[in-house]
Amino acid sequence: MVFSNKPVQFLLVALVASIPYFGFANPVVDSLSIANEAVAVQHEEVAHEKKAFDATELINSHIGDSHEFHIADWGGHPISFYLPVILWTNSGLEIFSSERFHHDNEAKHVIDVNGQKLVRSNEVIYYADKFANLTADERKNGAFEFDARPLNFSITKNVFSMFMSAIIMFLLFLAVARSYKKNELAPKGIAGFLEPLVTFVRDDIARPNIGEKKYEKYMPYLLTIFFFIWINNLIGLIPFFPFSSNLTGNIYFTFVMALITFIITTLSGNKDYWGHIFNTPGVPVWLAPIMIPVELIGMLTKPFALMIRLFANITAGHIIILSLISLIFIFETVMVSPISGAFVLFMTVLEMLVAALQAYVFTLLSALFIGKAVAEHDHH
Repeated sequence: MVFSNKPVQFLLVALVASIPYFGFANPVVDSLSIANEAVAVQHEEVAHEKKAFDATELINSHIGDSHEFHIADWGGHPISFYLPVILWTNSGLEIFSSERFHHDNEAKHVIDVNGQKLVRSNEVIYYADKFANLTADERKNGAFEFDARPLNFSITKNVFSMFMSAIIMFLLFLAVARSYKKNELAPKGIAGFLEPLVTFVRDDIARPNIGEKKYEKYMPYLLTIFFFIWINNLIGLIPFFPFSSNLTGNIYFTFVMALITFIITTLSGNKDYWGHIFNTPGVPVWLAPIMIPVELIGMLTKPFALMIRLFANITAGHIIILSLISLIFIFETVMVSPISGAFVLFMTVLEMLVAALQAYVFTLLSALFIGKAVAEHDHH
């Protein structure tokens, strides 16, 4: 692996504001007799019994995917931006708004879609009759209970974020292209900001790891994954609509990204690359039954490392920030808020750096794997 010693400056600008709002109601008891007063107090205590704060539920709801954006609560009612639900059911294609579930995520509210009864549990949509027959363990692994649910092609928070980041990238580079048409000598504005980053990917990632002869072929892919991952990492740090998704902290997303790198690497492999796997130089022939499986396993561990590294680092950062915020409500005192807030601010700034770092690492390792596949060795 070759690393360049050139200094590179990243200009990271992100304002993150997160202020939770909570309201508390004070019960008013008015009685005409001792008996009525006792009954009224009892009912008030039951009605206003405060639900214990569940940090795990809070964290899971923020790092997981959802069919709607929860914006705020007003007067005890949630304010949300509802996304379209797209299902392929036994009756064919069905499209409707996620508002029909009325924020129910525990399979308590049954909706009727053209004669089909549907429920939602843990953001998985099921047929109501088949969900009732599932065991507790089957409900926990509901995403894999294909017989009990329709095929779901819905626009969720993560899908919405993916489309939004793609639009942002398109507009950014369209602006850069127009800027270069007007002024080819000295880029200004957004072009002046992006040019050092593009140059960095080319000179410090693509050229050293792929080689001078072949790096240009893979530059579009390397630039795409670098900016796509970086933008989505930053989107996940902004805690309000239309951001606040956790796309790069989704294992399915990182799996697909790693799979694309694996496919490009495999299809780009030359005879030296495959020869090293199936006929390792300097290794006796009788060791081939051992070395070939080892080399094939090594091929699979590379994309697996890409997938886990991005997923784990981004998810861990979100969990730490949410855990620090949760301390205020766990201890039920504002005295903790200055300390918790200071740590949250520190972690947010750190996560902004991690957002760029993880985009760099993913792009660097992708270039390294591709470079090994296309490298030509002299055999003398």
